[in-house]
Amino acid sequence: MSVSKNNDPFWWTLFGAGGTISAFFIPIHVVLMGIAIPLGWFDTMDYDRYLELARHPLARLYLFAVISLSLFHWAHRFRYTLYDGLQLKHLEQYIVVFCYGIATAGTFITVILIFSI
Repeated sequence: MSVSKNNDPFWWTLFGAGGTISAFFIPIHVVLMGIAIPLGWFDTMDYDRYLELARHPLARLYLFAVISLSLFHWAHRFRYTLYDGLQLKHLEQYIVVFCYGIATAGTFITVILIFSI
């Protein structure tokens, strides 16, 4: 039995997880933060209550998962768009570093920002 040195299964896993998380939770955020709260459907919370909510460890973990996995979902989708749509398969190494580098940098920035709240 040979072991493959291809890391595509890892990226496909992040792509699938990011797509699932994005599909379930981002529409909820859009409806709540963009429609329901501005229209007064819920008791409006002041800044201090939002800040208190964001400082909760489970909320931090949730925000990290939504943002980070969504970034990796974008990176994988954009990578294959460049390959298939723009026929840039010959630039594979540069595209991989570019796409996943942005997702990784975004993940590090997310960690810094979430724990600096």
